Amino acid sequence: MPTFTDDYGVTFEYYVWPVPRPRAVVQVVHGVGEHANRYTELVGRLNAAGYTVYADDHRGHGRTGMRQYAGDTTKIGRLGPGGLRAAVAGVHQLSGIIRSEHPHLPLVLLGHSWGSFMAQMIVNEHADDYAAVVLTGTAYRWPGYLNGGDLNARHKHLGTTGVEWLSRDPAVAEAFIADPLTTVTPLAKLFGVREAARLFGRPARGLPPDLPLLILVGGDDTVGGERSATMLKNAYARRSGLRDIRLVVYPGARHEVFNETNRAEVFAELIGWLDGQLPPGLGGIDG
Repeated sequence: MPTFTDDYGVTFEYYVWPVPRPRAVVQVVHGVGEHANRYTELVGRLNAAGYTVYADDHRGHGRTGMRQYAGDTTKIGRLGPGGLRAAVAGVHQLSGIIRSEHPHLPLVLLGHSWGSFMAQMIVNEHADDYAAVVLTGTAYRWPGYLNGGDLNARHKHLGTTGVEWLSRDPAVAEAFIADPLTTVTPLAKLFGVREAARLFGRPARGLPPDLPLLILVGGDDTVGGERSATMLKNAYARRSGLRDIRLVVYPGARHEVFNETNRAEVFAELIGWLDGQLPPGLGGIDG
């Protein structure tokens, strides 16, 4: 496993799924309480379409968390010294590694859920590092639009796992609960109220107007859903000045659109959009 170490001495483990002659690199940014290896089906679809994929296990998460806490799974999800800001910096640090290894390839930032919130924060400061941005299971990061409470409240009658809110596919909830590297501890409890509040914010003013943005959410996503995603789209258009924004809401779909019963449709939407933004040969001689 390749690794890098941040300014606090925390060592991140990350994954690389390469393809020959890639048209671009997609950096996947996972959500809270999970890890990058939950995205292997997405990775396979991206690889098959000609995209190399990178993803780290964030601070306190997955293999990074196991290394950080000497194998103590009870601490999975806890960020450690530097908190959220250090977690965000770690994701951007991996972007720098990717850009140094593939200087001629476009880099796409794809963030899901908490990963999409970190991606929003990174784009506010470093938009020029990316050729395109994809946000899934995302929300407008503002009180009243981002649900920090019981995400399973309206789905708890559908099963006994406590994570029925993730997907309409019962196997997804079962696999999440069985995975030793996931946790159902709520974000506010994992991070603490003060650190969780750092998630609030808005898209920055004056972002590069030609930066393309794709937003994919389920209509039954309790984190944000259609109302919140629409607010986010409008903020990126009116506040940030982005001109190329596509929002797709999947009716009935829950939070993890890449693990939903209609995921083939979601993969097709994503790859069709990427192919339109990043035509073959855009990467030049790299790869």
